[in-house]
Amino acid sequence: MAKRIFMLLSLGSALLLASCGHKEEHKEEKTAFLATNPIIKDTVVTKDYVSQIQSFRHIELRALEKGYLQKIYVDEGQFVKQGQILFQIMPNLYQAEMQRAKAEANFARIEYLNTKKLADSKVVAPNELLMAKAKLDKANAELSLANVHLKFTEIRAPFDGFIDRFQVKLGSLVDEGDLLTNLSDNSKMWVYYNVPEAEYLDFKETEKKGIHTKVNLLMANNKYFDHPGIVETIEADFNNETGNISFRATFPNPKALLRHGETGNIHINLPYKNAMLIPQKATFEVLDKKYVYVIDKNNEIKSREIVIAAELQHLFIVKSGLKETDKILLEGLRLVKENEKVNIKFEKPESVLSHLELYAE
Repeated sequence: MAKRIFMLLSLGSALLLASCGHKEEHKEEKTAFLATNPIIKDTVVTKDYVSQIQSFRHIELRALEKGYLQKIYVDEGQFVKQGQILFQIMPNLYQAEMQRAKAEANFARIEYLNTKKLADSKVVAPNELLMAKAKLDKANAELSLANVHLKFTEIRAPFDGFIDRFQVKLGSLVDEGDLLTNLSDNSKMWVYYNVPEAEYLDFKETEKKGIHTKVNLLMANNKYFDHPGIVETIEADFNNETGNISFRATFPNPKALLRHGETGNIHINLPYKNAMLIPQKATFEVLDKKYVYVIDKNNEIKSREIVIAAELQHLFIVKSGLKETDKILLEGLRLVKENEKVNIKFEKPESVLSHLELYAE
């Protein structure tokens, strides 16, 4: 009797397990994959380029004469005005040369005047007067040269700007051509960044339409500079190694916040009207080409190549390959095969976009 009861229990357990397995299999068959449509809406794509910031004018200030550095009138980092004296090289030698040249010029002038009186009285030949005039001209020229050398002992600012680090100290013996410091005119800044060839061609198309591309500068503290810049010039040649060409944007710098040598990122906002958006999660790649799974009216999946126009966070802007009414597979792309019939759960694209970060995990 006990044996019979045991057999009945075993049979019941087997039937129960078979039933559960059947239910589990049935449940697997009915697994629904999430699907959606592309969505059409206006959007803006921000392009990001690493940039280098340079002063509108940035020059080296060098000694024009040899001598000891007698005075330094400014400090490092100081703002100076055009014509302001910055450095003084000991002028004693050049002052002495100036006095000698002045004396020789005076002597030549007196000699010329005396010779002129004699020539007017026809006491001396005209050639004597010409010789005296030549001596006077030569003496005046030497006086002018001595005056130039003396003035060169004073190094003055050729324009308004900021003084950089000193390369020499007070009392140093400097030679002609030695670097003293740099001077930067930061009233406006030139920001250079490299652009790929395709984007360069797009820019030239907008330029033909008379559109000046405005750009923004993201500084190192992750804040935007107060003033937008305008792309004003492009270098002549592409870099053969990188395939890029250098653009230059000009930024006003009224508060002198930007300095020569800073770095930042140029951000360009490109508007896309009626852009077709799909989640990046819905795409897969084969040999550098992008594909999506499109679901037909029989719920069969077909892979289709698409062309991407631009990229946003978690989104692609589709240039071609899809229609707004196409249903695309959003999840389970690795679990399905070409021409396979699937069960889908459709979700509106607006809802998909609102939960996009979850789907992107």
